[in-house]
Amino acid sequence: MELNGRPVGTGEIAGLALYGYGHFTTMLVTDLRVRGLDLHMERLARDCRTLFGTELDVLRVRELARRSARAHPSPSVVRVTVFDPGMDLARPASRRPPQILVTTRPAPAPDGPPAPLRLGTRLFARDTPRVKGTGMFGAIRQRRSAQLDGFDDALFTGVDGRVSEGPTWNIAFLDGGGVVWPQAPCLPGVTARLVDRAADSLRIPVSTRPVAGAASTRVSGAFVTNAATGVRPVTSIDGVHLPQSALIRRLADAYRAIPGDAL
Repeated sequence: MELNGRPVGTGEIAGLALYGYGHFTTMLVTDLRVRGLDLHMERLARDCRTLFGTELDVLRVRELARRSARAHPSPSVVRVTVFDPGMDLARPASRRPPQILVTTRPAPAPDGPPAPLRLGTRLFARDTPRVKGTGMFGAIRQRRSAQLDGFDDALFTGVDGRVSEGPTWNIAFLDGGGVVWPQAPCLPGVTARLVDRAADSLRIPVSTRPVAGAASTRVSGAFVTNAATGVRPVTSIDGVHLPQSALIRRLADAYRAIPGDAL
C-alpha cells in the first residue's frame, strides 16, 4: 500500500476509513498490461471531477500503478483510490488536491472458469451510483445479508422492481441469443463495456432495457462482470435455476482474448 509512491502511514488513511469520501478503480494487471486501461483512466478522471472538482494527473496515476504492479507477482489486482487525507469533516469543500493511494493483491487463481453464482434479490440502490465511490457500507451489508440467507451474493432491485446491479459487479441477461443490460441506475462497469466489444466481435446483439426482478428468472441465462473475475455465469436467482448457456462461455473467451494495454 503506497500513497503517492511511498509507504503510507495509518494516520494518512484515517479519513478514508472514517468518512469513506473518495473514489477508485480496480484493474487486473498481467505482465504490466490492463484490459480497458483507457476506460479505467477515464473513470478516475471523471469521478475526480465529480467528487473533488479538479483534474486528475492520469499519467501520474499510471506511473504509480505500474510501480506497484512491478513489485508484485503477475497477475495482480491493482486498486487506485483517490481521496483527500486531510479532509475536514466539518469543511469538506476545501480545495486541497486529492492524493493517490495504490493497493495491490494477488489475482484470483486461474483454476478454470469461475464457479456460477447463486443470487438473492435485495431492495437497494447506491448513493450516486455512477461514481465508483469508496463508501461501500450499504452494498456490503446487502451481500452479507444474502450470504446469511444461503446465496453467494446479492442482486439489487429498485423500488420500481427493476434489476440494477450487484455489490461489485454488473449483470447481463440473455434473451433470444442477445445480451440485455438492465436499464436502471447503476455503475457503468469497465468490464461490462469490454464485454460489449467482445459481443460485437462475435456479432451478438446487445441492448439495454428495463428488467423486472420478477422476470429476471424467465431468461435464457445471465452472467456478471467485473475486472477481477471477468465474465461469471449465474446459476440461479432467488432459488430459481437459470439455463447455463454456451453463449456465456463464448463471451467469456472473447473477453479474455481482448489484448491488454501497456500500463
